[in-house]
Amino acid sequence: MTTSADPTATTRAAAGYLRTWLETQAAHRRVPGVQVAVRSGGELLLSAAVGVADAGTGAPLTTEHLFHVASHSKTFTATAVLQLVEAGRMRLDDPIGTHVPELAGSPLARATVRELLGHQSGVTRDGAHADFWQLEAAFPDRARLLDEVLPDGVVHGRNERFKYSNVGYALVGLAVEAVTGRPFAEHVRDAVLTPLGLTRTGADHDPARADEYAAGHTALLLGAQTRQVLGHAPTGAYAPATGFWSTAEELSAFAQAALVHGDERLIPDDAKRVMQRLDSVVTAYGKEVGRYGLGVDLSTVGERALVGHSGGWPGQITLTLADPTAGLVVSVLTNAIDGPAQELAHGLVALVDAALTPRAEVPPPPADAPPPSAFTGRFTGLWGVLDVAELGGRLVLLRPTLADPLHGMEEAQVVDDGTLRLAAQPGFGAAGELVRLERDGSGTVTAVRLGGVTHRRTASLPDALGR
Repeated sequence: MTTSADPTATTRAAAGYLRTWLETQAAHRRVPGVQVAVRSGGELLLSAAVGVADAGTGAPLTTEHLFHVASHSKTFTATAVLQLVEAGRMRLDDPIGTHVPELAGSPLARATVRELLGHQSGVTRDGAHADFWQLEAAFPDRARLLDEVLPDGVVHGRNERFKYSNVGYALVGLAVEAVTGRPFAEHVRDAVLTPLGLTRTGADHDPARADEYAAGHTALLLGAQTRQVLGHAPTGAYAPATGFWSTAEELSAFAQAALVHGDERLIPDDAKRVMQRLDSVVTAYGKEVGRYGLGVDLSTVGERALVGHSGGWPGQITLTLADPTAGLVVSVLTNAIDGPAQELAHGLVALVDAALTPRAEVPPPPADAPPPSAFTGRFTGLWGVLDVAELGGRLVLLRPTLADPLHGMEEAQVVDDGTLRLAAQPGFGAAGELVRLERDGSGTVTAVRLGGVTHRRTASLPDALGR
């Protein structure tokens, strides 16, 4: 196998199909709207929006619409903390009680900033009254937060186990305010957002920009055919945990600066390594379900190690992934509470990797063969949709409605202008089969016969079946 010598150029060339695949997935999964950005080598290669911003009005979603990106906030907060640590203004091992005097005498006071950032403090997730997640109550301010957690905010011993905690990040936000002498949102704006030129990102809901937000939507449950539109809400003291809003473009720009090595506009690489070092292996019933650093999830797609964070807001599900060493960044924002942000982000990473690295060795085409673009297209049959796509200058066949685009993907060898052969590899796929092409008078491929079954160039199933 060989890997592209210029990943950014290869990903740039694949961007058109990445968008096509995204549009297909959004339509197939009936997601109201999806906003996406892909960067490589610091360059924005794809910025797209599909679907609607509000299912009630039908307003189209744009790349400028603002999303509540929820727990992405934790990465912003961790970055701001590490800036203060680098400046010698606070330490990761400071007990939180040194910065939040109201905690004096409580076991909470001994939890360190590091433990809170890594969800190892044993602090409750949201407290006993968290109907703000149903948008039925206001998020707490500082006084109500402390009143809630002081009596029974500790549910595990420190460093006993991973315990995801929004309360913990709210307390870190109070520490940032104590150290800087400024409101959290103002400090993050000046220390993190302004240096990057981010004007469509903020730490908490801004009612003055209400018309710029994409609406949230309920899930499709119990056979429902329509979604209810959800509103917006400020997050008060919870802003450091879940209050941020942004766009896919600006989230990817932040991830480039905060997570990719070699970009030291916000924090140096040694601070990034502290953030991205494995702090917790998260288990449930004896099975590993995740890994966490300080303010970032650690994950893999294929062989690519990634860092980033997801966000779950009432009606909006989001995810940003970054490869710290290779410089690939993918951000996906969806405006439904069952939005498949993870599946879409993982699929985009997998497609980029398919473009960069062939899945099988394929002999070169005949010298007189047409260019790969002469074979590409979308074809429909009774068993679904089939794409002949160009990735990395090579032809592949894939099923674009599958969540994993690599499932059943086959590399194609050009035999002549009317035939492809799928590269031989083990499995249940069509490897080794001939794909016979039908062309019209202009040379456009109008149908493909795979395994003897015809798929026609049409989005209509009745037309594809000749009915």
